[in-house]
Amino acid sequence: MAKKSYEEPFELPVKGTKLLLHSCCAPCSGGIMEKLHEEGIEYDVFFYNPNIHPLNEYEIRKQENIRYCDELGIKFIDADYDKDNWFARVKGMEWEPERGARCTACFDMRFERTALYAQENGYKVISSTLGISRWKNMEQINGSGVTAAAKYNDVTYWTYNWRKQGGSSRMYELAKEQEFYKQEYCGCIYSLRDTNRWRVKRGDSKIDLGKEYYGFKNTE
Repeated sequence: MAKKSYEEPFELPVKGTKLLLHSCCAPCSGGIMEKLHEEGIEYDVFFYNPNIHPLNEYEIRKQENIRYCDELGIKFIDADYDKDNWFARVKGMEWEPERGARCTACFDMRFERTALYAQENGYKVISSTLGISRWKNMEQINGSGVTAAAKYNDVTYWTYNWRKQGGSSRMYELAKEQEFYKQEYCGCIYSLRDTNRWRVKRGDSKIDLGKEYYGFKNTE
């Protein structure tokens, strides 16, 4: 059994229920899933990320998440990949910076779907793995989550700070232990564009999609 990644106990804001955990990817969700597993909190993983492009990148990220769910015996809920609706949602915001209005619209869309699924299937609490990344604005993420959950009287968004007490460090440790796929941009096509522009500017090559893993490189 791996060493616990958090020192203090924690509990769901609504007791006696199961958590619906929106997962963006295996590296971000791994340490959180491990923590929930250790603490005996029941949860299912909800994968709804129509922002991830191109399709092969989406499939790799999803399969890595499925792999770890299978290892822990956790239910994986595969939501639709409605990319057309995502592009419509962020139309006009193609040149917004990271953490800007486009990201808020993206979080809103993903959490609205998560909250709806929770309400329709009896989950009282939802949360997301997005907030563990140091590249994300936690207040922005929590704001979208709380707003989405507030549409339903019986759904609560859990604003737990997954980064605290070594959570961020454990995220990387577990990613290396599991040799997860190493994602080199946030996920959307605009993030890929901007990341590649930044890499080229500093003299690096563009991202080689589907190749980098924690601990090795796929040369096939």
